[in-house]
Amino acid sequence: MRSIWKGAISFGLVTIPVKLYSATEQRDVAFHQVHREDGGRIKYKRVCTVDGEEVSYSDIAKGYELPSGEMVILTDEDFADLPLSSSRRIDVLQFVEREEVDPIYFAKSYYLEPDAQGAKPYVLLRDALESSGQVAIVKVALRQRESLATLRVREGVFVLETMLWPDEVRAPEFPFLEEDIEVRKQELTMATSLIESMEGDFDPGEYKDAYREALQAVIDAKVEGREVARPAEEGAEEPAADLLSALRASVEAAKKTRGEKTGKAASGKGAPAKKPAARKTASSKSGEKKEPAKSRSRKTA
Repeated sequence: MRSIWKGAISFGLVTIPVKLYSATEQRDVAFHQVHREDGGRIKYKRVCTVDGEEVSYSDIAKGYELPSGEMVILTDEDFADLPLSSSRRIDVLQFVEREEVDPIYFAKSYYLEPDAQGAKPYVLLRDALESSGQVAIVKVALRQRESLATLRVREGVFVLETMLWPDEVRAPEFPFLEEDIEVRKQELTMATSLIESMEGDFDPGEYKDAYREALQAVIDAKVEGREVARPAEEGAEEPAADLLSALRASVEAAKKTRGEKTGKAASGKGAPAKKPAARKTASSKSGEKKEPAKSRSRKTA
């Protein structure tokens, strides 16, 4: 991985120099637009809609369109006067319980690696934060945009999760929320039973991108000059007579699938691999007995 940003975590009077890395990557199959006849790449010209002339990058500015259709042109000098932090700091604002942050606010994840001289304070803050069970709310400026973010620990490394601002999250204003929809007790019981029959530990390795794999198989077949094998279509299921019947059938199907998975696991060779031991924090290494965390009283309005 290559670092994309260098800065420092500012925690009280403590400064921890860090490097920032993208924690995720999209594995989509990339395509180019090409000429169907000869495969030549398609290029686009930057053309002004007023005079029809091609415009070079040096003559392009940012424009904000008003409701009237008029354009406000902003220059580099206009952006230079904006109060965007350029100190390359990740400012810790407060600490909160993990459950208090709705995942809908999360935008992008980054790993933070300490510089050599910042390893000790990095590990100290990491272990303290991990033992508290909380996350840090921070503010950071990345790519000409100031963001709120959370700082949490994953596999011994700080993860910075940039967040959307509150006014960027839409309110769910749907008509059905105002309707008085009656749910029968039997339906609720059966739906609960369906959820329980499908419970399990989340293992992301069990899932795969079937579309991407099939698309890659098509590309590989074309490269090798083979015919593309089409997957067999699944037969359409008969619709259930009513909601309760559909739930009941779903419960039976889920139990059958669970039984098949259990049977396969039981017939597998060898004992299941043991989970790696949890990493000890600084306090556990020293043999000190950790005091139970005090519960925080919430302030009411």
